[in-house]
Amino acid sequence: MKKIALIAAVALALPLAAVAQDAKPAAKPAAKAEAKKTPPKRQVTRKAAKAVEEVTPIADDTNVVLTDADLAVAQRVSIGRAQCELGADVTVTPDEKKPGFFTVTTKGLKYRMHPVESRTGAIRLEDPRAGAMWLQLGNKSMLMNQKAGLRIADECQTDAQVAFAAEMKKNPPKALFEGADGEKK
Repeated sequence: MKKIALIAAVALALPLAAVAQDAKPAAKPAAKAEAKKTPPKRQVTRKAAKAVEEVTPIADDTNVVLTDADLAVAQRVSIGRAQCELGADVTVTPDEKKPGFFTVTTKGLKYRMHPVESRTGAIRLEDPRAGAMWLQLGNKSMLMNQKAGLRIADECQTDAQVAFAAEMKKNPPKALFEGADGEKK
């Protein structure tokens, strides 16, 4: 009885397997014919992309309107060349045509940034088109690409930030849980 059931199952399965095998070869020539119709996509090399990026001008026109608070933040931006870790450097230059706007350049990348008021008091410049952000603290700065989730340059310091960092080492700020009289609670 078991043998008959097994033979019946195999007999039913064989035609289905033959149909499946017949369908596969038909699909392959169709896929090959489709591949022949569309030309292969050419990859742009990194070198070519970088060359294009370096010569692409930053748009002078922006829809961003700066508030008085943004202009106050812009006055505190540390401008000039900042040395970063791993031999990188970032240069921040103010835009002479539009007060409050800055050009931030590094490694062939160029961003047109504007100040954004932050809750922490840190100086923050953003390029919403490119998704880049320059975050400047008293003792260091960093350049990030938020779209790609990358830090482009880290531990960047201008001369003023180097002096501020040295002062922080000499006179460290109070600990979070330290009282006004200097005693720990």
